Amino acid sequence: MFRMKKCVVCKKYTLEDVHCNKPTIVAHPPKFKINDVYGKYRRMARNKE
Repeated sequence: MFRMKKCVVCKKYTLEDVHCNKPTIVAHPPKFKINDVYGKYRRMARNKE
């Protein structure tokens, strides 16, 4: 199954694993769960930066 990916250099969407000689990232958000057991820790790590 193919997923859309985004190039971190030129911000274009692609199906390739490598674009602009750099690895691409998955453009889809993670699945949402109402009982997110690790949400507290993710928010703490995001606010730490």
